[in-house]
Amino acid sequence: MRAIKLAFTRTFGCRANVSDGEKINGMLAEMGYGFTREPDSAELIIFNTCAIRENAETKVFGNIGALIHQKRRNPDLIIAVCGCMVQQEHIAEKLYKTFPFVDLIFGTHVLHKLPELLEKVINERKRVVDISETVSGSKREGLPVRRESDFKADVPIMYGCDNFCSYCVVPYVRGREHSRNPEIILKEIGGLAESGVKEIMLLGQNVNSYGKGLPKHMTFAELLRQIDELESGENAFRVAYMTSHPKDLSRELLDVIADSRRISHHLHLPVQSGSDRILKLMNRGYSVKQYTEIIDYARERIPDISVTTDIIVGFPGETREDFNQTLDLIREARFDSAYTFIYSKREGTKASEMPDDVSSGEKSERFNEMLEVLDRVSGSAYERYIGKTLNVLCDGEGRAGGDYSGRSREGVIVDFVIQEPQGGLKAEQESSCTKTDIIGNFVNIKINDALKWALKGEIVEK
Repeated sequence: MRAIKLAFTRTFGCRANVSDGEKINGMLAEMGYGFTREPDSAELIIFNTCAIRENAETKVFGNIGALIHQKRRNPDLIIAVCGCMVQQEHIAEKLYKTFPFVDLIFGTHVLHKLPELLEKVINERKRVVDISETVSGSKREGLPVRRESDFKADVPIMYGCDNFCSYCVVPYVRGREHSRNPEIILKEIGGLAESGVKEIMLLGQNVNSYGKGLPKHMTFAELLRQIDELESGENAFRVAYMTSHPKDLSRELLDVIADSRRISHHLHLPVQSGSDRILKLMNRGYSVKQYTEIIDYARERIPDISVTTDIIVGFPGETREDFNQTLDLIREARFDSAYTFIYSKREGTKASEMPDDVSSGEKSERFNEMLEVLDRVSGSAYERYIGKTLNVLCDGEGRAGGDYSGRSREGVIVDFVIQEPQGGLKAEQESSCTKTDIIGNFVNIKINDALKWALKGEIVEK
């Protein structure tokens, strides 16, 4: 009997890339491949890449370069590179010329063609490059998926982006916005819920603009309302979503979330800067005032909501006054946490053509100063949950000294212990709450302590 060929796949970047990676693995499984976590034992290696930041590209190039020795030992090894990074023509050309041992290079728009492209490499024994620029939405439907988790699943609701923020390469590598048919989305989510999936993450570069181009009028708020109303019998599930864009986030959406049974009370809303001048240069489409009004209304309607954000420091032309306004916004908005970045130049974007007179040293100093302000503002943010009981989806063993860990409906990491029954034995406790009972299920946790990045508590009820 012929041994099963083994594939090693590695995905870099965002949840959209992870979702693509699960489709890649699904197609490979249908082709008869098995999977290995050790690249040295693989006969096929695929890197699914990210283009958001320069260091992500540098990391990928380093990983590809290291494979030359393995290719020399095994000339039959197939090496493929795909994803956002290679959708850029100059990167695809660099890969082709610099790494002659890479057999297959394909972009985001031809993901569905992987089996065909791979067969071409194998049968014709030649290098293949396909970075076609357009694809119809129907080509993305029906692809097999090999999910990484039994109880969590990502569901794309749209593809591409029409925003063209001046610093961002996504519209150039993911294409223009295309919303999936709501009936298909609802059917997929219903099937996942019936199969026992507990958390479903809706994906889109800008989920708040969902509905564009659909033959029948549909907003993201209405889609969430219909998802929340799905019948799932005894199978409870939670719905989260990413990423939101402030310019398209409506009060109607926040009202739907506030009145829902299962939609996450975590709002990740990238602000990027606290300066209206910089926001305009970034082509973000909203003002600081409009942004803070959204946050205020969200907290009014959903008092327990957790609010996180993204912030870029050192955008071309950013002055000290612009930066100070960002610090002021952090103090006013009281974010629970923030993903922070020093501006990374991306070839082909509008910002890459802007004069940048802020030195790298000044950018680093501002970045560190911002982290200090965030630490003061957000350091005690989670203390508001102490004494409350939160519903948590347990996803593994403890990260901060507890027995187990998971995330609450508010998107907060919760570490917890299983309280020993009064007068009972530890053995009784362990027999009644096994890993099988806890991991992948919802539990109610009483919060006893708050760290800067997580909560700690004890299980009250499963």
